[in-house]
Amino acid sequence: MIKVQTEDFDVGVELKALMARAQGVGGIVTFTGVVREWSGNQQLAAMTLEHYPGMTERQLADIEAEAVRRWPIEASLIIHRYGRLEPGANIVLVITASAHRQAAFEANEFLVDWLKTKAPFWKLEAGPAGQSWVEAKATDDQAADRWKVTSGPAKRRA
Repeated sequence: MIKVQTEDFDVGVELKALMARAQGVGGIVTFTGVVREWSGNQQLAAMTLEHYPGMTERQLADIEAEAVRRWPIEASLIIHRYGRLEPGANIVLVITASAHRQAAFEANEFLVDWLKTKAPFWKLEAGPAGQSWVEAKATDDQAADRWKVTSGPAKRRA
């Protein structure tokens, strides 16, 4: 399930709803990303996330579908916020549920890595020195690259 929204989310409420849909699973992994207080040596006042409605949801659905192809995921949830967010605010929630923990962990890590590099969001940071767009980081690309399938079957089993 994909949600792109301005509203905050409650991790506990979202987890409980996912568990109701994924009864009998053995492992559930959650990741919550929040706005940092510092970016490099600049204290942040806020971060504004922008996206292209429609395109963003399609890309997130494609990323989620790829995780389902690779791992035996019983249920998943991706919530990504946009708009102006202050330090400490929730940005993203990724939950994966599987019969076994390894698949849930790997699928969650894959989703977070690919969201960071393939989801069409743009971040504008604001602080005392002004505003600046966040550039892509080589370390994020390297993390996502480890999930590239070069040969053989794409699906992993836990």
